[in-house]
Amino acid sequence: MPGGDAREAAKTVTGSFEDFPFLPELPARGPGADMIGRTAGMLVELYARVEPSGWRFGDRPGRDTKRAWAWLGEDLDALEEFTQGYEGPLKVQAVGPWTLAAAVELKNGEAVLSDPGACRDLAASLTEGLRLHLAEVRRRVPGARLVLQLDEPSLTAVLRGRVRTASGYRTHRAVDRQIIEATLRDVVAVHEGGPVVVHSCAPDVPFALLRRAGAAAVSFDFSLLTERDDDAIGEAVEDGTRLFAGVVPSTDDPLSDPAGSVMGVRTLWRRLGLSPGLLPEAVTVTPTCGLAGASPEYARRALAHCVRAARSLADNPE
Repeated sequence: MPGGDAREAAKTVTGSFEDFPFLPELPARGPGADMIGRTAGMLVELYARVEPSGWRFGDRPGRDTKRAWAWLGEDLDALEEFTQGYEGPLKVQAVGPWTLAAAVELKNGEAVLSDPGACRDLAASLTEGLRLHLAEVRRRVPGARLVLQLDEPSLTAVLRGRVRTASGYRTHRAVDRQIIEATLRDVVAVHEGGPVVVHSCAPDVPFALLRRAGAAAVSFDFSLLTERDDDAIGEAVEDGTRLFAGVVPSTDDPLSDPAGSVMGVRTLWRRLGLSPGLLPEAVTVTPTCGLAGASPEYARRALAHCVRAARSLADNPE
């Protein structure tokens, strides 16, 4: 979300999404509030600090880690305030293990991705950190049924060996798909009995891999789909995987009528030969990506538009 006021953000998301609120992230506050810094602050026994090149692991928690802890606490305080008595689904999110491994540096300046052992340690630390985070949110909002979202925008780049080294002249070797899948499965398993969504706003989302890793839903930018994705999407829906379809622009753009925003979803459904009656159960309408780059006024309109578009899809699935 845009801005830096935790209470205002919590008020907006709980008011706009009465049936599916979420814990906002406010990266405009600076390092430690950004998606990488926030998740780095959740890690157990691993500490990162900001260098000119980005986040890098160090030996002890410094001011950047402490700032990430403070801002997460502030956001949780605000969410708790505006969810008093709430019962229902509540989404929290963190960066997934492979995007984190591509973004955070080891002490030598290379990405964690360059060291298979470091990747394993990072995934284990993240898993334990998420366990503690989910427990804290449950304590604060006891009536919530938590939905965990893992942000993996770099996953396709990791799979295809497109993550650049520190020099910029080479790329890191592609990670074996089985290792990627197994690591994701271990992290997904931290949310026992609850659904996990994996989000990627990059092209070529690996729907089948994410399904096998245990994701209950896949979140993506709908505008980046091609007909090459049809089979994977059809199989996902038939397997019970929910689609978080990003159809509402995430930056200040004119919004069409709600029915127009989901027209592409209906077209896809007809092309796949899927039952229109499945739409309300299979599709959640979302912005194409995060709203941090939008104006606060547009972010509020976009969230409200998602609700109206979803209602249009449910009322008129044909």
